[in-house]
Amino acid sequence: MISMQPTALQKITARHLGRLAMLYVRQSTLHQVLENTESTARQYGLRERAIALGWEASRIVVIDQDLGQSGASAVDRAGFQRLVAEVGLGHVGLVMGLEVSRLARSSLDWHHLLEICTMTGTLILDEDGLYDPATFNDRLLLGLKGTMSEAELHVLQARLKGGILHKASRAALKVPLPVGLAYAEDQTVILNPDAQIQQAVRLLFATFTRTGSACATVRYASRIRDCSSRAVFTSVLMQARFIGCLCNTTLCSKRCAILAMRELSASDGPIPPSMLMARCTSKPFPRSSGRFWFVRSMLDT
Repeated sequence: MISMQPTALQKITARHLGRLAMLYVRQSTLHQVLENTESTARQYGLRERAIALGWEASRIVVIDQDLGQSGASAVDRAGFQRLVAEVGLGHVGLVMGLEVSRLARSSLDWHHLLEICTMTGTLILDEDGLYDPATFNDRLLLGLKGTMSEAELHVLQARLKGGILHKASRAALKVPLPVGLAYAEDQTVILNPDAQIQQAVRLLFATFTRTGSACATVRYASRIRDCSSRAVFTSVLMQARFIGCLCNTTLCSKRCAILAMRELSASDGPIPPSMLMARCTSKPFPRSSGRFWFVRSMLDT
């Protein structure tokens, strides 16, 4: 942990300590939330920095509702919007983020936050140090960090896209196959040789055809008594992104849906439908799932 310099400590006044210290925690994708636990732990660790600077533990607020959300825009980030609102109301004395990219990867959102922090006298803390946006040097450094964070996102996207296009130009690009399909040794697409997976995929289509409802199909999975069969069937649902058919984005988040499916796969017995997710809608597969219907056509042949 980097120790605070005396000049940094001089920026903190009793007025700052009398306000809240808000810690913003974010990971860009759900995969990062589940796999990159060390980064998440480091972000939560900034709470101890605020305590060391003089804030009471009861006055430190952690905002982590944007886990799994991209920082490219503030539109879908309710946690970031709440942070900006609290700063604008003058309730916050310190904004904390592990690095600028956790708070925003858009110069528009970042400079908007800096402007409000300047107007309300709010300090900003990251892993490198403590900054006062009202001073020229600190504001210049924070502006450069925001620009680099946005540029980093562009460079990463360009690098990934360039690699994909280069592979495609050599006819060497292997796209991920829908669940139920696999690549043979000669790189042709075949049905997955695992008979249990084939049976699970057939059961999925048969159940959906019989019930006509995505939600009812998941409920059926919760009633499968055999643990091994239920695990394979649930794995097929998750890998096929079948859970996306249940999510109405205005009612429940994809994160809640995936956690519900993980609970389903780990359960030893049937789960009441009310526990599968907070809110879901019964509707057929979306048109974007044509790849998955291609699996069904292969099963029927």
